[in-house]
Formats: sequence, C-alpha cells, structure tokens
Amino acid sequence: MKKYDLITPEGTKDLLFDECIIRQAAEEKIHRIFKSRGYSELLTPDIEFYDVFNHRSEYFPQERLLKLTDNKGRLLVLRPDNTIPIARIVATRLKDSRLPLRLYYNQSVFNNEPSLKGRSTQTLQTGIELIGSSSKMAELEVISAAIEVLRTNMADSFSLEIGDSRFFKELVNKLDTSDDNKELIREYIEAKNYPALNDILDTIGKNEVTHALKRLPRLFGGEEVFEKASRLFSDSSLDSILAELKELYNQVSQLMGEGALTVDLGMVNRTDYYTGVIIKGYLEGYGSEVLSGGRYDKLINDFGYDVPAIGFAVNVDAVTKIEMKHGAGTERNVDAVVFAEKGFEMQGIKKAEELRKNGQTVETSLFDTIEETREYCHENGISKIITVDEKEAE
Repeated sequence: MKKYDLITPEGTKDLLFDECIIRQAAEEKIHRIFKSRGYSELLTPDIEFYDVFNHRSEYFPQERLLKLTDNKGRLLVLRPDNTIPIARIVATRLKDSRLPLRLYYNQSVFNNEPSLKGRSTQTLQTGIELIGSSSKMAELEVISAAIEVLRTNMADSFSLEIGDSRFFKELVNKLDTSDDNKELIREYIEAKNYPALNDILDTIGKNEVTHALKRLPRLFGGEEVFEKASRLFSDSSLDSILAELKELYNQVSQLMGEGALTVDLGMVNRTDYYTGVIIKGYLEGYGSEVLSGGRYDKLINDFGYDVPAIGFAVNVDAVTKIEMKHGAGTERNVDAVVFAEKGFEMQGIKKAEELRKNGQTVETSLFDTIEETREYCHENGISKIITVDEKEAE
C-alpha cells in the first residue's frame, strides 16, 4: 500500500498560482537590482559531487547533506550551498577571466534539516558574488546592493546587522581546548544559548578570554558596542578588527536611510568559510534573516585559485511570504475569453491568436454554452467575451 504518494517530503511544499506569481515578481525585482550593477547570471547543477563540499574545512556536516550515487557508484549531493559551486566554477572555467567578476544566481539549495525545526529542506535563493577584490569599495558595493534589496520590498521596515567573523576566531583560538569544544562554543554563541555557553567555558577555566566569550552574544546594538568590546579584551589584532568594523559601520550608516543598522560581534555563522565582514538582513514580518553573506577570501583557494571574494544570498521564499502577507497584486489580468459556437472551433482559435498578437491576454472558452462561459468569466473577473459564430466567421 502506498503511503507517501499524496504528500511532499518534509521541508518541501507545492506552490500554487498566486504564490508562483508573487515569487516570480520578487525574483525579477531583485534581478533588476543585480543587473543594474553589472552582474551576470550563471547556474550550477542541482547535483554536485560530494567532494565539492568536503574540502580542507567541512563547511557542511555529512548529516545535513542529501546524498545519492551515480551509475559509477560515486557519491553525489543535492547542492546545499550556492557559493561553493560558484567557487568551483571561478577556479576552473573562469580562472583566466579578467577580474573582478560580478556574478549572480537564482537557484535552490537543499539541506537535510532536523525534524521539528520548521525549516525548509529546499529553499530558493538569489544572490551575488563579487570575485577578485579585497578592497573596502567591494564591501561597500555588496552591502549597498543588500540594502537596496531589503529596501525594495513590501515589508514595513528592514534592518541590517554587520559583524566580523575574525573577532570570534581570534578569541576562541586563544583557548587551550579541542576543536570540538571550539565548535560547541560557536554553536552556543550563534544560538545565544547562555547557560550552555557558560557551562562549557567554565570547564575550560576562568580567564580574560573565557570571560570575553561569555559576553560575546550580548555584544550587539549601536556604536556603543565597540567600546564595550574593547573593554572586555584588547590586543593588537582584536583592536585592529574592531577599528575596521567601526569604520565600516559608520560608512554603512550613511547608506541605510530609513533602515535600522546594528553591529553584532556574536554573529558566528554555521558556515565557517567567512574570513571577515559578515552581514544579515531582516524584514518585518519574518522571524529569521532573509539575507546573509560576507567576505570569504580563502574559499576559492580550496579549489586551487587564490582570489578574494564577497557576496550574499537572499531567501526568495521568505521574501515571497512577506509580500503575500502585504497583499501583493496577483490579478490574472485576462483581457477576454473567446467563445466559439459548435463547428467554429478553428475560427475561435485563430481569433484568439490574432488578439494575442496585438498584445492581449486571451483565453478560449472550453464550455458548450455561452451561459456557462459568462458564469466562468464572472467568477474569474473577466469582463469581455468575444463570440465566434457564423456571422463572426464571415
């Protein structure tokens, strides 16, 4: 007996009508922003070799990957991330291209999320990657594009968080503890799980570093965060990171307009290929970030090409949910229905094609009577019926 033929797998869903229309409109709106800035589209396969995501650093744990094998027994995965396959392309097919490269994509990612987490297994993302520049201008270009994406939506307000992955890494690497413990510390800081974080740091010992790490999840807010952080722990490398981030914070604040800008030194992403500034964008009406990204200057080197990069991804499904809540227009906008009397079906088809060539959206009636056709048009908000009969056909 079939058990699963009428449902979709956990973390996936069917999209119907209005949601498809709104999602496509959201994609097109974001893509116009990317294209206006000189970004070119590329696509990568939904299926990649497992080795692509299993380099020197394991950015994605095996249990999160959806796996399958090809006809040669080689291990494949459904793409869990868009940036890593693009890094592969840049290091191979685009290695001889003139830098910088401005690339954008629009494709799904697949993650085997734990049950009962309420997260999607399949998520549509669109985003940009700016390859080949370590300059401050590159960071400002990408962040300004992120702000424009957040601003041009139907939510009532938006916010942007910035941080720097190096701050946590510099602190945690001062601890005399295992890599597994360091990863647990990162997870607890990301989740702002204060009790678990305090417990694990207490087992390591009480010192300036553990004290600073305990306070790290609370280091978010406005410009005052920089002074608080400098009082917790200070050395030349951390002071330099804070100074650079503070300068960026002041520059980005000039771009925000009505949006809210915060700095979060406890922003430590699960995806640990980031090497510098990281960003997250939020829209009112959605409980998690809808945009995330940052600088990843060492990732492409995993594929043999040492070149800096920065980018971000937008959760298009999240943007779609927000726009649906705000009543984005989904009218069918059918201009007319052509009803053909019996024996005049071909003339009806030709009449509809003629009207479409003139730019109209036209349906052909599939009903036997004009009364049924009128009822259909009334139910669907279509105001015009064109009847093709002996008189029309002459």
